[in-house]
Amino acid sequence: MNQTRTFLIFAWLMVATLLWMEWGKEQRAPQPDAVAAAAAADPAAAIPGAPAPSGVDAPGTVPGAVPQAPAVAAVPGVAAPTAPAASAGLVRVRTDVLDLALRGGAVARADLLLFPQTRAEDSPPVRLFDDTPASFYAAQSGWVSASSVAPSHEAGFVPESPGTDYVLAADADTLEVPFVWHGPEGVSIRRSYVLTRGSYAIEVRDTVYNRSESLWQGHAYRQLTRLPQVLKTGWTNPESFSLYGATWFSPGEGYQRVRYAKFEDEGPVNVRQTGGWVAMLQHHFFSAWIPGPHDEVTVSLQATTGAGGAPQYLIREMGPGLAVAPGDEGSISARLWVGPKLVGQIKAQQVPGLDRAVDYSRFALFAFLGEGLFWILNKLHGLFQNWGWSIIGLVVVVKGIMYPLSKAQYRSMAKMRRFQPRIQQLKERYGDDKQKFQVAMMELYKKEKINPVGGCLPVLLQMPIWLALYWVLLESVELRHAPWMGWIQDLTARDPLFILPVLNIAVMWATQKLTPMVGMDPMQQKMMQLMPLIFGVFMIFFPSGLVLYWVTNGALGLAQQWWLIRKYAEPAPAKAAAVSGD
Repeated sequence: MNQTRTFLIFAWLMVATLLWMEWGKEQRAPQPDAVAAAAAADPAAAIPGAPAPSGVDAPGTVPGAVPQAPAVAAVPGVAAPTAPAASAGLVRVRTDVLDLALRGGAVARADLLLFPQTRAEDSPPVRLFDDTPASFYAAQSGWVSASSVAPSHEAGFVPESPGTDYVLAADADTLEVPFVWHGPEGVSIRRSYVLTRGSYAIEVRDTVYNRSESLWQGHAYRQLTRLPQVLKTGWTNPESFSLYGATWFSPGEGYQRVRYAKFEDEGPVNVRQTGGWVAMLQHHFFSAWIPGPHDEVTVSLQATTGAGGAPQYLIREMGPGLAVAPGDEGSISARLWVGPKLVGQIKAQQVPGLDRAVDYSRFALFAFLGEGLFWILNKLHGLFQNWGWSIIGLVVVVKGIMYPLSKAQYRSMAKMRRFQPRIQQLKERYGDDKQKFQVAMMELYKKEKINPVGGCLPVLLQMPIWLALYWVLLESVELRHAPWMGWIQDLTARDPLFILPVLNIAVMWATQKLTPMVGMDPMQQKMMQLMPLIFGVFMIFFPSGLVLYWVTNGALGLAQQWWLIRKYAEPAPAKAAAVSGD
């Protein structure tokens, strides 16, 4: 098997795989009409949630002891999320990066001020959390108690200063937004949302004050819940290849993820862990609840169906438990991430595994390679201050690292090119007898010490790096709406003038001309001649950043191939007979 045939097979497999992935998404994707109809018919019923059965035994009430968290599915009081009136009880909060609407136990709306939806000057910012029925998505938290009254995410917490909106002052680094709940037995809980300048991580701190005459025990719960997002599907759209689903991380089990369409297939999930985090991911953005590193929590997933068959999804962490003696107080806190997949800021949280939210792949190898490639890309951006030139620089670095493999590949191709006239003699000699032709060709390879797979192995070894780089360019929010130069003002959009796709076709055509077609029949040769056009059209609507990567990679590969072929392709000695004994 020669290198060209291997490339041809691999190329067609890539096309088939992408088409199959897209077909699968089309079959599983929720229909927008069904979601909208359900929301219009009954907004409350269209909100994902988990009504819990009653009649659960109360946890132990040993004074000073923290009760064990009950199973999530059996927690009374954690009712289905609802969609209250759009403006009822909302508190507006604004920092330099976030514009939030808080409703007691929930972050009802969240606009990311530095990330417009489009490149248009008047484009509104990306809205991550949304309280409108048709696109409901919220972060919610509250308390449950088997022996006492407790506030939930739906009712209980009220603003400490009703009617006040909060704006981060120009000379301040933090902003605190307080809520309070007063129970009927002298127990109160003060909730503070603490926001920091330039940060997408919000500290949510609850302090329980027990002024009653008995022990108060409860469990905090935190959840992310949403209706399915209506996506732009298509094999040229990066959104089609990103993970849309729930993820969680356990120090013991590591990174786990479930696409929304697979919630029901996964069955009931009820995982106890210490620390970790839970999140919901989408292209370029995500939300996550991060408990304390020593907090014991129970993670669960739930998928329900509302009116009209609209799918509804929820991921929850239950815990930690808290016991507060009479006259005492106790507090717990967690962080809520609501924002973009900015690698630097995510790592600054110093939370184990949180960087996996930038989901290059569920496979450890590709995730590892992706993190390394982005590290190089980010360093190059620090040098060039331009993501387009950084992509070009990254390809140069990767090509330099992989040069020994490329050299072996092109040396093998050059050697096969040397003996192409003698192989053509064999083909003419044996005519239509393909079996004898193959035997004679293998004898020639053996005699001249030609390794027919010498050009294939380097290509296969390079594929993991190429695929990891592909995912890095798809997943990196840093490249979103980033310009390169001239006509390319958005590396995540297609080339408006199709210059890069045309260059890609030209580079592939020139590469194909340098590639030996040893042993190929006329039909295979015609297919190879059409490959530049097929793949050029295939990539014509891809994001320009990806096409820039392919053009740069192909141009450098073409230069390497041309130089190495000239170096190693000296004329083969003239022989009348191509095999020994002839």
